[in-house]
Amino acid sequence: MSTAARDASHDNIFKSMKDITFEQTISDQCGVTMNDSVEARAIAEFMSKKPGVTITYQPALIRIDGHGKLIFKMDEISEYLGREMTAEIFEVNTSTHYGRMVRVDDNTVILFGNMDEVFEFI
Repeated sequence: MSTAARDASHDNIFKSMKDITFEQTISDQCGVTMNDSVEARAIAEFMSKKPGVTITYQPALIRIDGHGKLIFKMDEISEYLGREMTAEIFEVNTSTHYGRMVRVDDNTVILFGNMDEVFEFI
């Protein structure tokens, strides 16, 4: 991972238990957790340039979190990575996700934090 990418990720979605309050609200967050790899680092670095996206680096994992929805375009990631990224390779690198994941086509994977937006794709 580049030091620039790691240094740029000062935001951290994880909180100490003393800082957690429980509210009766519905979150609009969505995200993926990826095993640390060349592909995952490239995806994280690319997505970190998008507004509202938070990247959290852990020793063996990378989290990509956002509000509303996260759109992963394979052709854009491929260009950034320097080799082909397919939706299948993306899904293999994704160890888990939260929100509703929709594979729109061979080029686009969208994660939705707002479940009502998913109905357009069902």
